Amino acid sequence: MEYKVVVPAAGQGKRMKAEKNKQFITLDDDPVIVHTLAIFEKDHWCKEIIIVVNEKEIEEMKALLDSYHFTKISPLVPGGKERQDSVYKGLKALDNQGGITLVHDGARPFVSIERVHDLVEKTASTGASVLGVKVKDTVKRGAEMIVKDTVPRENLWAIQTPQGFHHELVVRAYEDALEKNHQGTDDSSLVEFTGQEVHIVEGEYDNIKLTTPEDLIIAKAILEKRKGGD
Repeated sequence: MEYKVVVPAAGQGKRMKAEKNKQFITLDDDPVIVHTLAIFEKDHWCKEIIIVVNEKEIEEMKALLDSYHFTKISPLVPGGKERQDSVYKGLKALDNQGGITLVHDGARPFVSIERVHDLVEKTASTGASVLGVKVKDTVKRGAEMIVKDTVPRENLWAIQTPQGFHHELVVRAYEDALEKNHQGTDDSSLVEFTGQEVHIVEGEYDNIKLTTPEDLIIAKAILEKRKGGD
């Protein structure tokens, strides 16, 4: 089983309130993006990594990655205005005639190879799948700071990345969205927009996306937990 992966890392992450792109924030002495890429570098199923970066940070990112001697990374791709634009640029740059393509957030450094393999296997048989975990909190729908109703959570999932697709399918979905000026909330929502079913693969709660300063506290706890399991 083989796949290639597009890693969008061009966002500035304003909610992180850092003075630099959150991809360069260090966790246990290594930048966030290095933790993320190391997962795919180690996975023998992964054959190519495309990273989409802010055009102003290409040289900085290239110097960083060269210092870690990654072997699967193709030339860096300059990002677009929005994440959707950046992923589309990454998909077009990917040397993938057929096969399976994953899209994974650069700021999500804790996905396990086991879950990646589960996702790839499901994608191979279905065409499109996502990692997700069941929602644990009670969810309420509100308006003007007033609760309107409580949403049954039995069928609610918090969706993560990577998300996996047959390559031609996800490219067509992005092209369709561009043609119809449709903005999705994630990659799979664009595929859903075409009418294609997207399957859920149960993920892990550790697979968090680093978005706010509080997430860094959780990230350090996850690293400590994993050290204890070594």
